Amino acid sequence: MKPFLNKHIKHGLSILIFFASISTSFADEIRPAYLEIKENTSNLYSVLWKVPSKGDKKLSLQPLFHNDCIDKTQAITHQVNASYIQRWMIACKNGLQNKTVSITGLELTNTDVLLHLEFINGTSHTAQLTPSNRFYVIPEEASTLQVIKTYTWLGIEHILLGFDHLLFVFALLLIVNNSRLLLLTITAFTIAHSFTLAAAALGFIYVPQQPVEAVIALSILFLAVEIVHGRQGRPGYAARWPWLIAFIFGLLHGFGFAGALAEIGLPQQAIPIALVFFNVGVEMGQLLFVLGVVLLTWLLHQFNQKKLLNRAEAVAIYSIGGLSSFWLLERISLF
Repeated sequence: MKPFLNKHIKHGLSILIFFASISTSFADEIRPAYLEIKENTSNLYSVLWKVPSKGDKKLSLQPLFHNDCIDKTQAITHQVNASYIQRWMIACKNGLQNKTVSITGLELTNTDVLLHLEFINGTSHTAQLTPSNRFYVIPEEASTLQVIKTYTWLGIEHILLGFDHLLFVFALLLIVNNSRLLLLTITAFTIAHSFTLAAAALGFIYVPQQPVEAVIALSILFLAVEIVHGRQGRPGYAARWPWLIAFIFGLLHGFGFAGALAEIGLPQQAIPIALVFFNVGVEMGQLLFVLGVVLLTWLLHQFNQKKLLNRAEAVAIYSIGGLSSFWLLERISLF
């Protein structure tokens, strides 16, 4: 397993750093918009519309409701961090069930829209609208299959766009030196973040999201320092007890996953199913990413790029430290 990690996972870091760096150029385009519709009284709904922005510019997207729906209040708009948020009320003469909600302009972007609906009878729906599927017909009740499909995909998407979580996993893999310890380490990380994800999502534990995100960046920086010390012949705590480090920081990463899930919401009639399959999606996303990096690295080796990848290894390790330091300072500034 050690040669495998050295040859594939280590070199994969350089690829990961590359994609993480180029991703910042279109990060606002990738971040999903969010549409929340809550029924306050019969056929009267409050609407929350959140659109990614960059400076004073925001994506030209707008929700479109059925002709039976009219605006009851004027939209109130304000900017929070990197998003524009609008709130207003609509009245729909015959309700929203079996009606279509769509997003105008979505086909011209690379982003998705997370749609969350809550009705006074206790039912709720969550769906994902994309540039190729920007219409959603609201059913009477959300099916179990729809909940499984939606939340599994949301989990996959969240981890694949969560470069900080992926950097942590890869940095941890650099420290592990055998297959048995690797299995124990990954299992510890999975158990830990699954526990805090569930506890926070169900409301048993509350931790402010901004400090959590800052500590996640700090966890990556810690592992970067541990890797450098290991290369200098001074193995630290992570090298001696990687499973313990993975478990401790995994608890924090679980709060990060819960923060993303809180923005989406959980369907009240299927909370356990949605929670389980969001976590399943996160695990599937991690596995897909690792397999993708290993495959890409193997292909580069077939084209005799080993020398280039070896040189990139040291750069990649220090880049992890650099990126995590930047994220740490950026997230602290948002306190």
